[in-house]
Amino acid sequence: MQQMNPSVPMQPSFPGTSLPREESYIENILRLNRGKPGVFHFSFNNTGAGTNTKSVRGVVEAAGRDHVILRDLKSDHRYLFPMIYFDYAEFDEELAYFPQTV
Repeated sequence: MQQMNPSVPMQPSFPGTSLPREESYIENILRLNRGKPGVFHFSFNNTGAGTNTKSVRGVVEAAGRDHVILRDLKSDHRYLFPMIYFDYAEFDEELAYFPQTV
């Protein structure tokens, strides 16, 4: 039998997800929208390569607290980006998001 740790409060999850309530962090929003096509924009400091931005047209395959894995739709190439470089995303369709309370 699994024991519950009383120092960790239980948070109810949203139906159909394993995400706890009020966890509307970017990585959680990206997870909710896995597989939806969009353009993902990143910028980097001190690259020395002449450009400090990268945009990828693709889909989210996975997202963690500090990273996102994207798959380019044309080349099937996969990217692992640290979230510290993430600027914003543009999606082609409506996004799934956490239920809003009035």
